[in-house]
Amino acid sequence: MDTAYQFVPILIVGFAAALGLTPVSRHIAMRLGVVDKPTLPRKLHKDNKPMMGGLAIYAAALISVMVFSPPQHLRELAAIMGGAGLLVIVGGLDDRYHLSVRVRLLANSLAALIVVLAGIQIHLFNQPLIDVPLTLIWIVALVNAANFLDNMDGLTAGYSAIACGFFLLIALAQGQVLVALLAAAVFGSALGFLAYNFSPSSTFMGDMGALALGFMQAVLAIKLQFGTQPLSVTWMIPLLVLALPVFDINLVVWTRLWERRSPFEGGRDHTSHRIMALGFSQRVTILIIYGGCVVYGALGLLVSGLPSEAAGWVGALGLSLLGVLAASMVWIRERIQKRPAPPQG
Repeated sequence: MDTAYQFVPILIVGFAAALGLTPVSRHIAMRLGVVDKPTLPRKLHKDNKPMMGGLAIYAAALISVMVFSPPQHLRELAAIMGGAGLLVIVGGLDDRYHLSVRVRLLANSLAALIVVLAGIQIHLFNQPLIDVPLTLIWIVALVNAANFLDNMDGLTAGYSAIACGFFLLIALAQGQVLVALLAAAVFGSALGFLAYNFSPSSTFMGDMGALALGFMQAVLAIKLQFGTQPLSVTWMIPLLVLALPVFDINLVVWTRLWERRSPFEGGRDHTSHRIMALGFSQRVTILIIYGGCVVYGALGLLVSGLPSEAAGWVGALGLSLLGVLAASMVWIRERIQKRPAPPQG
């Protein structure tokens, strides 16, 4: 319990810094013209929104990490925050100038390579020729998943806070200082920003925030270690905690490929849009999604502490239910979203 208390100041500093820096980032965005205009049909907001909230999130997490970092973890933390910082810069440029998909994917890959060179990688097969590419794919996929999910007020910030909250609890149970430190910093920073981003929001995080959050969550998932659980169980834990971004990016990519559209083409085909199509308000939709994130985060926490056989059954059940959810999302898409609008007059 005393160990848990030492991470409370990290969380508080991240929260307070984001709370104080978000109005500054909002002012900078308005001055530089980095705003999201409601010019496309898929946009849900009605007025221009400043888009540099990610700068506040990253700066708050960085301040928290710098203040509380133990010396033995400086190398890894420098690589993690350096990779995230690269994505903040590239994301900011994309928000302002709309970079090509190729440039964005190259930046994502470079950020992933930074942490791999620092020794942070997946050890699933204990074969570098397999594990290193798998690490790069995992990080790039999670970065883009977080960016895909940034389609509704409070969505990416909220699920990130929930996921990092559960990563913090799991890391504390396993005695992993580095993971707990980073998770607490990101948890607090995302919560501080969420005070301005929850529906109706006054600012957006933009790509610079979504990319950095996805990157740090991907790294947290890689860094988690479980001394008592076999590999047949441990691989499920990050997938359960990050069920929403993993589920949504697969749902959206396969939907767009099936409909013969580019996976990077925007549209109202995300999990959030499909739930909202059932008649829920934006705020209620977000709360439903938060509830699902809490359930799956709790499953991840439960699996991390159960005996291996029971943990395997619980984890497999949780992941199997995502298949049922996917079928439901397909039904909503085909029967409700694509239903012709009633004639006017």
